[in-house]
Amino acid sequence: MAERYRVAQLSLQTAVQTIFPARCLSCGDRVDGDFGLCGSCWRDTGFIGGAICDTCGTPLPGEDSQDTLKCDECLRVDRPWSRGRAALVYRDVGRRMVLALKHGDRQEIAGPAALWMSRAIADLPKENLLVAPVPLHWTRLLRRRYNQAGLLAQALSRHAGLPVCPDLLIRHQRTETMEGKNQELRFSSVKGAIRVHPRRRHRIVGRPVLIVDDVLTTGATLASAADACIAAGSGPVYVVVLARVAKDT
Repeated sequence: MAERYRVAQLSLQTAVQTIFPARCLSCGDRVDGDFGLCGSCWRDTGFIGGAICDTCGTPLPGEDSQDTLKCDECLRVDRPWSRGRAALVYRDVGRRMVLALKHGDRQEIAGPAALWMSRAIADLPKENLLVAPVPLHWTRLLRRRYNQAGLLAQALSRHAGLPVCPDLLIRHQRTETMEGKNQELRFSSVKGAIRVHPRRRHRIVGRPVLIVDDVLTTGATLASAADACIAAGSGPVYVVVLARVAKDT
């Protein structure tokens, strides 16, 4: 009976794969397994590894090092978080996937993206760590229907085996789009725009927090979220993003 069930299940899977073949997350070409990248897109995806900035996760020249390294930007800008990681460089395939997840309703990207992010945070302390997404203002959430950072946070919590609090942070001020703004304007526009939900504050008092977002450009939004956690009495704050805007190394 069990053998017949297994054969029937395999037959059903084969039929589904024939009718709906697995497609590359980036270009749509056929691939061997669900939620993967074809060989060409894999080569054009800037997975981050080797030497990185310990604060923002951007790739640095040279080999992997045991030393704590910082990029020029993190040496110049005071970050409120302790350590940061990124899975991809924000260009080519990485950029396309971020934009597809954010604006193209490609919510299926969140699962494999979070797997890559979980590998990026492998060296971060995990004890009592709480995962929380960068929030959207309710008007933007109503228009977009989902928070891409929330999808990544939920999937990351499953991959990494960490608890998640989807509404830990709230964006109580609607801010203008960051596109085209310089660093100073980005930081000033989001300063104080994010707070810890008053009914969730007890969850982070003295506790480390991992803030999740889709992309890090200047770090202004993540800084606002980290400041909110620290002001509410959290322990150290870490950040992780799917992609980091970075200079060529």
